[in-house]
Amino acid sequence: MISSSFKKWGTIVVAIILAISGVIFWLQYHQPGLPEGFASGNGRIEATEVDIMAKFSGRLAQVLVNEGDTVKAGQILARIDTENLDALSRQAQAQIGQAQQERNYAAAVIEQRKSELALVEKELDRSRELYERDNISLKELQRDETAVMTAKSALAATRAKFAETGAAIEAAVAASEKIKVDINDSILRTPVGGRILYRLHEPGEILAAGRKLLTVLDLSDVYMTIFLPTAQAGRVTIGAEARIVLDALPDVSIPARVSFVAPEAQFTPRAVETRTEREKLMFRIKVKIDQELLKSYAEQVKTGLPGVAYVRLSADAHWPESLPALLQVNSEHE
Repeated sequence: MISSSFKKWGTIVVAIILAISGVIFWLQYHQPGLPEGFASGNGRIEATEVDIMAKFSGRLAQVLVNEGDTVKAGQILARIDTENLDALSRQAQAQIGQAQQERNYAAAVIEQRKSELALVEKELDRSRELYERDNISLKELQRDETAVMTAKSALAATRAKFAETGAAIEAAVAASEKIKVDINDSILRTPVGGRILYRLHEPGEILAAGRKLLTVLDLSDVYMTIFLPTAQAGRVTIGAEARIVLDALPDVSIPARVSFVAPEAQFTPRAVETRTEREKLMFRIKVKIDQELLKSYAEQVKTGLPGVAYVRLSADAHWPESLPALLQVNSEHE
């Protein structure tokens, strides 16, 4: 008797659970109230996060922003101490100066060697004339010929030294430029405009190379990710018009467009053989908010807010009047 009653109540509970699951599935995927040509999905507002990291290890000298601050692209956010790099820069400049002095000296010696060569060549010409008239011996002629060859060798050696000093200057300049780049990289700038999401370190701390210091929220790339079943995802096109209605702002629709459709389904079984299994396939869809609108309402953008994104699957479909009015660009921010 007890067993029979238990089975009866168990059957009722299972039936209730299945009914609730069916209602949830129907509400989520069949979307009552939406006309043909539209799809919707739940999601949360997200934005691209850009991590600001230290390229080199060193002591953190300054952090110029706090969490919540709005920043512009290229703005300086923090500085790593460059005392050691500054010393290396001065040393490199001194090496450049020394190499330039050596080059100037080599250039002066070249001119001296040219003069010496010109002199011994003239003496050799006179010696040849005298030798042809038997006024000097062969030994004296050969001595002058040797002097010319010696002068030419000395000139060639000096020119080689001159070239060597030129290479030394180039190497010193390259080392100096590298140090300047390292110093510049110690000044941490944001590549994008947005809002400081996280500040993870304070001045005085020693940072390792590659350590994240700040995170900037890129307010020009704000979107919502939703998931649609295969039948609907297959009709979604890149650039398709979309609207987002947030739980916090139920009276307005935020204009957006589809910017991404996943090439592969998620929650996919290993072997998909039946139609029922195929209907479980879900594709990730990214709906991006209009950038001009974001410029007008940048201060109001908050990630994590839940809502619903509506996607137009057909260009001929008319937006249902049940959706809230479109949010317009604020003229005061234009």
